[in-house]
Amino acid sequence: MNIKKSLVAIPLSFSLLIPAAGVVNAHGHEGGGSHSMGEVSMEVSNPAVDLRATLDAILSEHAYLAVVAMQKGIDGKEDFEAAAAQLGENTDDLSAAVASVYGEEAGAQFKDIWSSHIGYFVDYVTATAEKDEEGRKSALAELDKYRVEQAAFLDTATDGRLKAKDLEDGLKVHVDQLIWAFDNYVAGDYDKAYESVRESMHHMFGTGKGLSWAITDQFPEKFDSKSVDTPAADLRADLNSVFSEHAALAALAMQKGIDGTDDFEASAAALGGNTEDLTATIESVYGAEGAKQFNEIWSSHIGYFVDYVTATAEEDEEGKKQALAELDEYRVEQAAFLETATEGRLKAADLEEGLKVHIDQLLMAFDSYAEGDYETAYNSIHEAYNHMFGFGQMMAGAVVDQFPENFAGEKPSDMPKTGMGGMSNSTDYTILWSVFGFILVSAAGALFIRRKASNN
Repeated sequence: MNIKKSLVAIPLSFSLLIPAAGVVNAHGHEGGGSHSMGEVSMEVSNPAVDLRATLDAILSEHAYLAVVAMQKGIDGKEDFEAAAAQLGENTDDLSAAVASVYGEEAGAQFKDIWSSHIGYFVDYVTATAEKDEEGRKSALAELDKYRVEQAAFLDTATDGRLKAKDLEDGLKVHVDQLIWAFDNYVAGDYDKAYESVRESMHHMFGTGKGLSWAITDQFPEKFDSKSVDTPAADLRADLNSVFSEHAALAALAMQKGIDGTDDFEASAAALGGNTEDLTATIESVYGAEGAKQFNEIWSSHIGYFVDYVTATAEEDEEGKKQALAELDEYRVEQAAFLETATEGRLKAADLEEGLKVHIDQLLMAFDSYAEGDYETAYNSIHEAYNHMFGFGQMMAGAVVDQFPENFAGEKPSDMPKTGMGGMSNSTDYTILWSVFGFILVSAAGALFIRRKASNN
């Protein structure tokens, strides 16, 4: 395969200049705008940062859908085909993104290579189901070959900006994480399985950052010479990561709950871990009171989803209505909290509407799943996942606009640390929570006063 000859750079189409479907604008908040003379941009949305967010969304959703499809495959679930089909659509989206940069021929070439590793994961699942140890070893060997071929493609495509050796190491992390998640799931060690699920999703945000950096460095004129490696861009990515993971894990936990599977508790614990990561970080810096206030509000809507699942299982229509009523009350409280936190940069009415979309998407995904309409279920999960990237962008815009001094600095000259060199990408929430923690403490105080006044 002559990769070099097939890669002819062409002008970018619009598909990478705007966020993926479901990613909305940040209500005009762009921080302090673009900076020259070596200073970083404080924009949370520009062609380069939007490219990074688009790739983050597609790549991280790939990891999530791959895990789900492998679980459904080994369990022989009726929704396996729908999960696999959604994973295929994700591949189409990623291939189209590559084609928009490097041309249709290169996009097709990428799709062949990328699709192969999904096929090898299927082979691994099949061999596991058949207790075929040789088949498992063969699938792993094919995945090793895939890593080399995929790394060579991206090295050539980016004119050496991404190095094949580093890419091979990063792809090994990706493959290992998915295999660990699956093997532990099969072995019944569900805590380790879901730990790997979360790590695999987080890691792909590093991949998205590295790949978007290479593309914007390669074609600066197509991205207004903007950088993907800024504190504001990192904030948006960090928020995208935690919010999208929430949607993905909530959808999966609701499926596990209605099915009564052995791993339900572990899936719910992973969802709880998503909330705890936020709460523990805030508490470690700003104390327990602000963290407790946020945790109570955020956790409540997870509990109402559980109530809805329980009522559905028990065919309790009144219980379902009660859960929906509680979710409506949650929307109002969460929106008020965030409006107060951002000093009005985010409006409660807009937030309530956005939170309604989030709730409706997850309920549609669950109701469709419970009714056996799996295509609608997985389409709704896809929409819910991508919607949270819009929420992350909106929140990031408000925070940067509120505290611009925390997002200034010198423009980096080297490739950012992305996790593509073999290390799993651990999201750095330092900037995010140093700012957001302060916001939450302020909002907690305001809401405490409001509640006290209403009680009186």
